[in-house]
Amino acid sequence: MKCLLLRSLLACAVVCSAGAAAQDKPRVDYLSLAQGAIPVAIEGDAKAMKVGMDHALLAIDGDDGGFVMMLKPGSAQSKVVIVYALPALTTFDSFVIPNVRETPSPSQTFFRDVEIAGSDTGSEGPFEVLASATLKVHDQAGQTTTIPASGDRPVRWLRLTLSGGLDIQRDKTFFEFSEIIGHGVQAAVPLSEAFSGKWKGRGVLLELKQDGVRVTGCYDGVGDLAGTVDGNLVRATGTSRKGAIPSAFVLTVGADGGIFGVRSTNGAPFRLYTGDAAPKLKTECSAQPVQQLGCGSIIHGIAFDFDSAAIRPESKPLLDALFAGLQASTTSALTVVGHTSSEGSDAYNDDLSRRRAESVVTAMVARGIDPARLSAEGRGEQQPIADNTTETGRSMNRRVEIACR
Repeated sequence: MKCLLLRSLLACAVVCSAGAAAQDKPRVDYLSLAQGAIPVAIEGDAKAMKVGMDHALLAIDGDDGGFVMMLKPGSAQSKVVIVYALPALTTFDSFVIPNVRETPSPSQTFFRDVEIAGSDTGSEGPFEVLASATLKVHDQAGQTTTIPASGDRPVRWLRLTLSGGLDIQRDKTFFEFSEIIGHGVQAAVPLSEAFSGKWKGRGVLLELKQDGVRVTGCYDGVGDLAGTVDGNLVRATGTSRKGAIPSAFVLTVGADGGIFGVRSTNGAPFRLYTGDAAPKLKTECSAQPVQQLGCGSIIHGIAFDFDSAAIRPESKPLLDALFAGLQASTTSALTVVGHTSSEGSDAYNDDLSRRRAESVVTAMVARGIDPARLSAEGRGEQQPIADNTTETGRSMNRRVEIACR
């Protein structure tokens, strides 16, 4: 199914389709938490309808299923405005909204009108409209609406405005949304050096220490974590010392110094995880050094070309840190274990994860590690450490682990 709706404001086309052809190369969604985008402000009628940062994150988590965006109902005139910060200047050529579907309830409807504006100045603008559309209900699940962006202006902040409803039957209505996806080109994201600090908030008691791409720390007074930095994000895994309960974290540090991101505990869905800087906080790991990468390390952020085992140049700092850790290790036998997310067949992912692990071994040998100490293994999607329903979880599952034997 295809439909074409001309918008006089931007003289652009809104294209609804069943999705990209199977042979098309997937495009990076730069408006996602997994790529370092974060909500920084919620405006309009959002406060009255109790729209929170958790709702703003659901719109960029990589799960294209629908959700109710507010805790209190609104009216036909209600407007929700969310401002997102991007980790680097980004030039968008299109935006995509998947699964514009109606819940069969007279009290719920999908947002109708969408406007996306960008700024390179700050979260308060000024903003210039990049794209807008009036949505129509998709005939079936899995379809998308693509909204071409106008111009070629690079931006660091995006303002998403949602208003109106597809089928408003009552004065008090709950509005639904699915996902806003942004395609384009993004400048290189500098490596953040902000992950040394202490933070406290509701459900947050955290200390992190950073040395280059390596981060270690402790949380909740009972858990130890370790992770690696990729651009403005740290992806980390932790285990509680009471009961060995695992947790996964995807975090960034905001302009105000606060920690912002999500956490999954014991395989549960990711939840909002935020705290204010608390430099006077004392934790059990305050005197501990940053750990080297080595036996038992879980490494995120080694970037590969699409559908390939070729390692991208931006992975050099992470590979250098891994080499330093392995060089200092006295273990005689090390296995680089590759893992993937769930896209693709089991056999394909097994093969891809093995080839990528072999590429890491090759990179270590080229730096000077004795090849007799190293081997490679691929486990594909067999051992996820997070759910595969969101891009946040999938980004955690794409990893390399170092096993000693």
